[in-house]
Amino acid sequence: MGQEVTRPADATVLDRLYKVIESRKGADPARSGTARLFAKGTEKIAQKVGEEAVETIIEGLKGKKKDLAAESADLLYHLLVLWADRNLKPAEVWATLSQRSGVSGIEEKKNRKEA
Repeated sequence: MGQEVTRPADATVLDRLYKVIESRKGADPARSGTARLFAKGTEKIAQKVGEEAVETIIEGLKGKKKDLAAESADLLYHLLVLWADRNLKPAEVWATLSQRSGVSGIEEKKNRKEA
């Protein structure tokens, strides 16, 4: 019997997933759902992010953690596809989050409006 490979259950999964998503750019849409999304274009990808966001909100209101986790995973996947489509690297988002660390949400929004 083969030994099952387990990966760490932490945020590094997003970086690994992004690399897989990027590798699907230009791939055969008949063989890859991600390639199919890329082939449909930015508008369709953004629409999918919106749909998954709504589904995540609905599950958040229902209160079932397992379903919320599943919808959140779908949302993160589609968001990563959008980032890849727009050539936005996760490290750029992580850097933005890091810069906001320790800044209140109220102050951060005020700074954005002034910029």
